[in-house]
Amino acid sequence: MLQRAQETETDTVLIDRLQKAAFEYFLRHTNPENGLVADTSIKTSHCSIAAVGFALSSYPVAVERGWIERSEAAERVATSLRFFAESRQGEERRATGYRGFYYHFLDMKTGHRAWNSELSTIDSGLFIIGALGAAAYFTGESETETEIRDLTKLLYERCDWRWAMNKGLTMSMGWKPSSGFLRWRYQGYDEAVFLYLLAIASPTHPAPAESFDAFASTYTWMMAKDDPYLYAGPLFIHLFSHAWIDFRGINDKHMAEKGTDYFRNTQVAIDVQRDYADRNPGHFVGYGRNVWGLTACDGPIPTVHRRHSSNSRPKVLGYAARGAPLGPDDGTIAPWAPLACLPFDKQAAIEGTRAILDAYPNLLLDGRFPGGFNPTIAGNGPEGWVDDRSVAIDQGLLVMMIENERTGLLWNLMRKSPILRTGLKKAGFTGGWLDDEPAIA
Repeated sequence: MLQRAQETETDTVLIDRLQKAAFEYFLRHTNPENGLVADTSIKTSHCSIAAVGFALSSYPVAVERGWIERSEAAERVATSLRFFAESRQGEERRATGYRGFYYHFLDMKTGHRAWNSELSTIDSGLFIIGALGAAAYFTGESETETEIRDLTKLLYERCDWRWAMNKGLTMSMGWKPSSGFLRWRYQGYDEAVFLYLLAIASPTHPAPAESFDAFASTYTWMMAKDDPYLYAGPLFIHLFSHAWIDFRGINDKHMAEKGTDYFRNTQVAIDVQRDYADRNPGHFVGYGRNVWGLTACDGPIPTVHRRHSSNSRPKVLGYAARGAPLGPDDGTIAPWAPLACLPFDKQAAIEGTRAILDAYPNLLLDGRFPGGFNPTIAGNGPEGWVDDRSVAIDQGLLVMMIENERTGLLWNLMRKSPILRTGLKKAGFTGGWLDDEPAIA
């Protein structure tokens, strides 16, 4: 009966159902006392600070959709921001962050650093831009909404971006108290576009404006059919910055020189993914032009028995940043990925979502997409191996991207952000709404 009901759903009803279910992750997996959000739906999961950022920017969507009262959403946002504003900043074990940044994973109850996780610049940035999205929406005069804006300003201005550059022109990926900065930097096209924009716009501890050019000068280009393509294999790289930034009609010199832009580049990335899945060079089970989605996600661990369409035994990767067309690939698909592409190619997104749900009707967990599945691996049904958890950042990305296609809510809010506009202009972006619309403080 469930499969038959899904088959008769209109596109609008289907998208409504999946978007609402994605948002409900945050109602179920947030600690109401401190606003920390679990990285995954597993009961023992720690908080991911990136997950908090996606949650913060999902609350405006929920208010507009009528899933939660504005006052309740504002209080939830304020609870998270209060915790981070008051949390311990330092090098000691029980700290939550240092120099305005935060450890990648935190204990859900205490907010202390979990495991030996790094002080993560990208995940801290996702938290900060998530807060900026919420602050751009909650502009009322109530005490709570005023507090949201004040706390967001404090948290953003506390970030010491100069320190995070570690004496270079590109951003360090992170830092640990015991060993200092990680050896890796954000170079090459990756999810850090928004991070550099936040860093160079800072009124207190800015990164140098030329850091964006230093980052962009490391881009790798290839051709996809007749289109120049700014290459990154995993699909999430082509989506994360776009969750908050409307790149339509604006451009920097690096994209303009190639006659393209970041929005068009994501459209090409979708075509690359679909073409790759259609060719299916690895001969994995289930791949096709409408069954695609290679990105960073959990997968079957290498000890899992494999059921493959040929006699070969492909290596499985566990957690990996899978990508197309250059790999890596082990047959694991992120089923949420097509729907997250809704603003870029609505037809491909809907056809992909329907194809996955029709072929694998038992895939959803509590109505939400799992992090990944692999039909090449033997399982209890045609789905094969299925991740036993939903992932917070996947759900938040769905909430935001679906809404950006439907109403442009987050894009419209962030167009008016003085911080974002300053960062884009310092990075050399021009055109479109960036030239036409005044900033609103």
